[in-house]
Amino acid sequence: MENVWYQTNDGLHLYPHTNCPEENTVTMGDIRSAFESIPVPESVIVVQPPGGETLVNFDTNFYTVAEPFTATVTVLEHTVDFRIRPQSFGWHFGDGVDKTTTKPGAAYPKLEVTHRYRTKGEVEARVDTVWEAEYRLDGGGWAMVDGTVTKAGAAQSLRIRSATPILVD
Repeated sequence: MENVWYQTNDGLHLYPHTNCPEENTVTMGDIRSAFESIPVPESVIVVQPPGGETLVNFDTNFYTVAEPFTATVTVLEHTVDFRIRPQSFGWHFGDGVDKTTTKPGAAYPKLEVTHRYRTKGEVEARVDTVWEAEYRLDGGGWAMVDGTVTKAGAAQSLRIRSATPILVD
């Protein structure tokens, strides 16, 4: 038995894999493990209106930026290319309501991901991104990786305020 390291194309060592010297067949488990070890970016939640405050019964807009990217790793002396992209977004609004979308939302005025808070108070909102990937082994055809990777986003504090309209002359 010898110890073989998975590594990215820039030489970053990710984790070891025990391999018999005469056997270097890459399995789907090897591909999945390599994909799971590639660092995926954290999606940062953007809240509109900005400034960390919104109103009760007001459509608060949420979005993030999550771009597809590529990575190349060496697995058991084979080159594995990955095309990695966001599959879905798990929105956690902090008041017990969650929502899953396939789009990252959009800035105002599109309002693709909105939420109405029903009571005033403090919440922590965040977005988790589920990443999927295609791979190719040694420049061959592309195929889907069996499995996904979820990256939890950092929570953002949000104060929900109530407003009372006042008529003036």
